[in-house]
Amino acid sequence: MTDDTRICLGAIAGAFGVQGEVRLKSFTATPEDIAAYGPLESEDGTRRFEITLSGQSAKGGLIARLSGVTTKEQADALRGVRLYTDRDRLPALPDEEYYHADLIGLEVYDTGGALLGRVKTVLNHGAGDILELQGQGLTSTVLLPFTRQAVPTVDLAAGRIIADPPDGLF
Repeated sequence: MTDDTRICLGAIAGAFGVQGEVRLKSFTATPEDIAAYGPLESEDGTRRFEITLSGQSAKGGLIARLSGVTTKEQADALRGVRLYTDRDRLPALPDEEYYHADLIGLEVYDTGGALLGRVKTVLNHGAGDILELQGQGLTSTVLLPFTRQAVPTVDLAAGRIIADPPDGLF
């Protein structure tokens, strides 16, 4: 989702209407904040967009106008484009809060030191964050609740997470 200098803040889900507006998925804590970061870039850095929210929302996202996009065809062509900003434009977080991008790729160990896997992605379906783990010996990914009880330690400097998973998860 990111490299060391850029963070993905959203993605274009497709056109909305016939006048160039788009449905926008926001990955910010408060979805409407995506427009406050100034111009956002495509993943390859070749396109920059100023975002103006319409004040409406649609299933799965916000309705927005992007600079330079004036037709439904242009909006349709942007479906799936992920929008990035420079990492240094993000606010500092309080203790024990993390950007999802910082968690992805971290190794996860149990409290006894055994490697459980690596964070593939961070999911949130409304009830809290869930770490999706993948690793050797796992036949499929494992979903670990990202709670203080199940994940007592996140050590970004060491690049690891210590987990105390619920019984039967692994």
